[in-house]
Amino acid sequence: MIELLNQGWSALGDVLNPHGPAVNAAATYAPGDFSIHFFLQLAIIIAVCRLVGWIGQRFLHQPQVVGEMIAGVLLGPSLFGMLAPELQNAIFPKETRNVLYVGAQLGVGLYMFLVGLTLRLDHFRTKAKSAAGVSAAGIAAPFALAALITPWLLGVPGLFTPGISTSNATLFMGACIALTAFPMLARIINERGLANSSLGTLTLTAGAFDDAASWCVLAVVLATFGAGPGVAVIAIVGAVLYATFMIVWGRRLLVPLGRAVEVGGEMSHTVLAITLGLFCLSAFLMDAIGIHAIFGGFLLGACMPRGLFVAELKRKVEPVAVVLLLPMFFTYSGLNTRMDMVNSVSLLVVALGILAVSILAKFGACYAAARLAGEDNRTALGIGALMNSRGLMELIIINIGLQKGIIGPTLFSMLVLMAIVTTVMATPLFEAVYGRRARQSGELERLDTREFAAA
Repeated sequence: MIELLNQGWSALGDVLNPHGPAVNAAATYAPGDFSIHFFLQLAIIIAVCRLVGWIGQRFLHQPQVVGEMIAGVLLGPSLFGMLAPELQNAIFPKETRNVLYVGAQLGVGLYMFLVGLTLRLDHFRTKAKSAAGVSAAGIAAPFALAALITPWLLGVPGLFTPGISTSNATLFMGACIALTAFPMLARIINERGLANSSLGTLTLTAGAFDDAASWCVLAVVLATFGAGPGVAVIAIVGAVLYATFMIVWGRRLLVPLGRAVEVGGEMSHTVLAITLGLFCLSAFLMDAIGIHAIFGGFLLGACMPRGLFVAELKRKVEPVAVVLLLPMFFTYSGLNTRMDMVNSVSLLVVALGILAVSILAKFGACYAAARLAGEDNRTALGIGALMNSRGLMELIIINIGLQKGIIGPTLFSMLVLMAIVTTVMATPLFEAVYGRRARQSGELERLDTREFAAA
């Protein structure tokens, strides 16, 4: 026990030390070179994301966020790099991706902070039983099915790193299947008019728990790959302690910020600076303990004062976060994605098998849990459809698995395919089983296509 505590303290003290090889660009790239590339990259990212998002909305009836996810993949080696490799490498050289990564983390973290501001805690309290059941099913079923298919996957050469244990491979696959596309789910919920609904709050909350559990499992797997058990201890215990502090005491400590906005009638620059500083600290804490910055942003947003404070903060911050910063997150992940790795019939069968198991484990299990918790059939189907999307949270975790030597490039590509398919199918499936009829009956507001086109 003492040795474990010592390892935990050692891991905590190592937070600010280098965590990987730095890009060796000092000899060829001056600071101004990074700046030149960054602004060109950002201009192209914004233009392509808006264009593909518009096409997705106009012709495929997909939310803007799904178009942005696909745009990120198109800008990477899967299309742009295949058609014009020299031009793609000139615009997005490997040496500049560390800068793009920081912008991506700021964008997705800030967006999840804004999503937390809209979380209806009163809805969660009334739906606590359903949320707990959906979350538990969304974790248990994926790990159970992962235990069934992992021995088969281990027999296929090139999917996992040689020598990996069955238990570690099973835990990693379970975490991948259990993930919900938390940032993307939040944006789909916002764009579909579900932000203030009990179904939206229930789904977001269950998705947050599922993702947090998956990150904790990943920390355990990484601990067995040389990082040490202290990493897992810091991740799990730190997340629980911080969440408890924010829920019990954090909300009270933040009340003066809301009062200052109400008294002044608007949000001053001082209040905005304090709020953004707290966001950065919260994101840092979650990132430093090994969970992810987005959970720090979301948790802080959920505990912030409501009323005029939220309206003012969203008015000042949301346009920049959504239009300028968030697309960097999708593009950075797309630059690390190769869709040409599944290049044989046998590998395609494996990829389709993983896809089928993932849908059954998430959609099927969450639907069944919602029904058992008392939700009607239509609501349970809507919950299952939303929880089944995985998006770029999946890309984050499988990129870690690839970098740490857990999986090979072929399995990485299969999981990318699974992430895209389950995310693209989420919106039309949700509209078919729940959204369309809910809008006809007045339960949800009608979609304003003109507003989406301008978004």
